[in-house]
Amino acid sequence: MKDTLRITEIFFSLQGETRTAGLPTVFVRLTGCPLRCQYCDTAYAFSGGEVLSLDDILEQVASYRPRYVCVTGGEPLAQPNCIPLLERLCDAGYEVSLETSGALDVSAVDTRVSKVVDLKTPGSAEMARNRYENIQYLQPRDQVKFVICSREDYDWSVSKLIQYGLADRVDEVLFSPSHQEVSGRQLAEWVIADNLPVRMQLQLHKILWNDEPGH
Repeated sequence: MKDTLRITEIFFSLQGETRTAGLPTVFVRLTGCPLRCQYCDTAYAFSGGEVLSLDDILEQVASYRPRYVCVTGGEPLAQPNCIPLLERLCDAGYEVSLETSGALDVSAVDTRVSKVVDLKTPGSAEMARNRYENIQYLQPRDQVKFVICSREDYDWSVSKLIQYGLADRVDEVLFSPSHQEVSGRQLAEWVIADNLPVRMQLQLHKILWNDEPGH
């Protein structure tokens, strides 16, 4: 339908990861995702949700008086009206980020948005979905995220970091341990040993709220 999106939830919490970790943020979680990463922690967003107009979404976001807004999923770009939503959030004066799997085209995303683009590792079970053409559309304000499931994933991620010169292309390269597959300490030791130009991060929402929905 015109000017609508299917929404799983809109909530106010602390950003759990990325450059703005720890900052109060409104999350707009869109429903649906064409990927099935083996470590996915938001499978509840694959289906269901509520159809809302862009006006309704903007009104709900504004009710929290936020500085930061994160559009996430699922895979938000699977719904075409995600693009005008991002534009309208930027026009409203928010600092806007988009969390995307990296499997869909990001070229139409408003340049004011900070794109957080995954590169899916071998351990994700969705590496074949990586859309490497997206790298040309990355800007300094953007971020690239690798979720590390094993030493193999780590070595693969380092190779992509070097191959595409990611540390010079974007503001942040993020290495995250896959929950219960690689410990934060182990990943930290690998990053330190190799002196990588990346930010190793833990998911704050898992530490604080055990990844309960709505946080």
